[in-house]
Amino acid sequence: MAEATKEHHISSAVVSARPEFCQGVAERIASLPDTEVHYVAESKIVIVMEGSSQDAIGGRLTHIALMDHVLSANLVYEIVDSQNLEESCYAALKA
Repeated sequence: MAEATKEHHISSAVVSARPEFCQGVAERIASLPDTEVHYVAESKIVIVMEGSSQDAIGGRLTHIALMDHVLSANLVYEIVDSQNLEESCYAALKA
């Protein structure tokens, strides 16, 4: 039987917005699930996103890029933590 693997993606991105609307854009981004705003200055917003797949992260970044007053949304870094589900279940039972 094939072992199931669970993935957890953590990504950072830089969003550029029109300066006069940057704070409002940051607030809308912060309201998205599994998304944190870590820095806002002039027209730049630094965010961190978490998700269960690359598609979840990519879809959210596309959603951000299509928001009003957003000029660009660029992925900077992504890390994927993969864990074998059987191993994690066994470890949880042992604890």
